[in-house]
Amino acid sequence: MNIDLLIENLKNPALLFFILGFIAIRLESDLRIPENSSKFISIYLLFSIGFKGGQELAHSTFDMEIVWSVILGILSAVVIPIYSFFLLKRKLSIENSGAIAAAYGSVSAVTFVTTISFLELQNISFSGHMVAVMALMEAPAIIVGVILIRLFSQQKTIENYSILKIFKHSVTNGSVLLIIGSLIIGFISSEQQAMGIKPFTTDIFKGFLAIFLLDMGISSGKKLKDLTKFGRFTFLFAIIFPLLNGCIMAVLSQFFLNEIGDRLLLSILAASASYIAVPAAMKISVPSANPGLYIPMAIAITFPINITIGIPIYFQLIL
Repeated sequence: MNIDLLIENLKNPALLFFILGFIAIRLESDLRIPENSSKFISIYLLFSIGFKGGQELAHSTFDMEIVWSVILGILSAVVIPIYSFFLLKRKLSIENSGAIAAAYGSVSAVTFVTTISFLELQNISFSGHMVAVMALMEAPAIIVGVILIRLFSQQKTIENYSILKIFKHSVTNGSVLLIIGSLIIGFISSEQQAMGIKPFTTDIFKGFLAIFLLDMGISSGKKLKDLTKFGRFTFLFAIIFPLLNGCIMAVLSQFFLNEIGDRLLLSILAASASYIAVPAAMKISVPSANPGLYIPMAIAITFPINITIGIPIYFQLIL
């Protein structure tokens, strides 16, 4: 791996703010981002990336690259939960295995946004349709996770919870709905109209991302304490499994896609884990699954691993 590339990524201001937040918790500092501010920044980031993706999509021509991106994205959202579930259930309960499998088959919008920031620093373009691919990967992973729990669980915890309801909850989840809606609005807005809000959608984006990652660092520091009581297996899984998925997609995508930026985004989507949409869905459909397990795995381990060493590794495999 290119050490210079790794060092350059570690010097990214947004990433350094994440590390600052993590250190603050370890030092028992009272540094906090107000909850309302954190929610607003989350909404802003999803709105901005969705809108800009829609604008890019409006200038794109429909071709097989778009088709293959969607196929690869949805396939990974279906296949990853299946083989992760069978690996996890050797050590964990069926409910926890299904919830973790759904989280790792689904995606992290913040990891996606951070990767876009990395691509911009490298002056590498990407296609607007990748935002749509990300949105489409949320629901399939959740549905597969719940189906697997239903098939293998001895308890009847989700017997009366229909797949249709699970799908509806997945696609109407606030983060998914916002990014799809912003994508559509960006697509139908004219270039002149989009320029009117460019200072908000583009110029302040990296600053807001840095503050959000500071908040994510604080959250990660808190959640890591919760995870230590579950043993070495979950810790190693949260490190090795996403890196493996990302590397597989980085290599596999070369047979279907040409754009370096699109391949890296697809790799990070395959490697990332959801800590927003999946916990919301599992709380309703599988309440017996332990959020103190799958949320810290995704946010406290997999997220920082991806944005520190994952992105450079996948990028190096793609080049």
